[in-house]
Amino acid sequence: MDILLTGATGFVGRALLARLLDDEYQVTAAVRDTSTSIDTRAISAHVQGLSADTQWASALAGQQVVIHSAARVHVMDDTASDPLQAFRQVNTEGTLALARQAALAGVKRFIFISSIKVNGEGTALGRPYTAFDKPAPQDPYGISKFEAEEGLKALGVETGMEVVIIRPVLVYGPGVKANFQSMMNWMNKGVPLPLGAINNKRSMVALDNLVDLIVTCVDHPAAANQTFLVSDGEDLSTTELLKRTARALGKAPRLLPVPAGLLELGAGMLGKRAVAQRLCGSLQVDIRHTCETLDWQPPVSVDDALKKTADAFLAGR
Repeated sequence: MDILLTGATGFVGRALLARLLDDEYQVTAAVRDTSTSIDTRAISAHVQGLSADTQWASALAGQQVVIHSAARVHVMDDTASDPLQAFRQVNTEGTLALARQAALAGVKRFIFISSIKVNGEGTALGRPYTAFDKPAPQDPYGISKFEAEEGLKALGVETGMEVVIIRPVLVYGPGVKANFQSMMNWMNKGVPLPLGAINNKRSMVALDNLVDLIVTCVDHPAAANQTFLVSDGEDLSTTELLKRTARALGKAPRLLPVPAGLLELGAGMLGKRAVAQRLCGSLQVDIRHTCETLDWQPPVSVDDALKKTADAFLAGR
């Protein structure tokens, strides 16, 4: 089977490309920078960014499936003068331009890597999001992904191209950056953290589990025109995550039992309310629809995934 993969040089894309090639799919990797190294087993296709004007004809020729993982990613402090428009240009308009050209080229299935931010920013404890909830995106990134989803569904109805939407939660694994990398750095250094009494629950997904689900969706008949949430199937509190990450690093956690309410109050006074929400709030997803529809289970446990992530972190120091 011939597959076009966008975002092949990103965190998820690199791992997905390797897995697809290991599984002997014929993969064309769309890249913006021809000097960027990719797995030599893949075909490289140069594209000029991701926008409504991008021409995909040569990259799409002969492809049966498109896996679209490229995006303008969410950042905490966006410097764009109009963040929503910047996200829309790439994540909405760029995605739909690719999908329209894919349908015209005869692509059978379009797999879109969306985001749990389409559902919203958090859940009440014990009340997880489902794939059937009314979307409630709150930030420009989530809105742009939601609008892309809606456009893809309409295009699927119009053209008959199968559309599969996958909404991951926080993805972690070897090479992870941003907040997760910072957390590992703190734990490895033994920095005392006031996070020893956080009783929230958050869903995460190991890179290997996400990749496995995406590959499952490549040719699974039941995946057509479905929306799937994905996680490891085990939700952790912030305190539990820190303890288990420290164990994976071979360190003893140094966590101070400061009440979550006090942390939220302090963060609000410092203008860091969003940070407090991520640390103290809950965000859970129910993946039963995914598991039952595809007869799928996350193949990697949280502890095994954390160990693999920690080993890569330590090896890179």
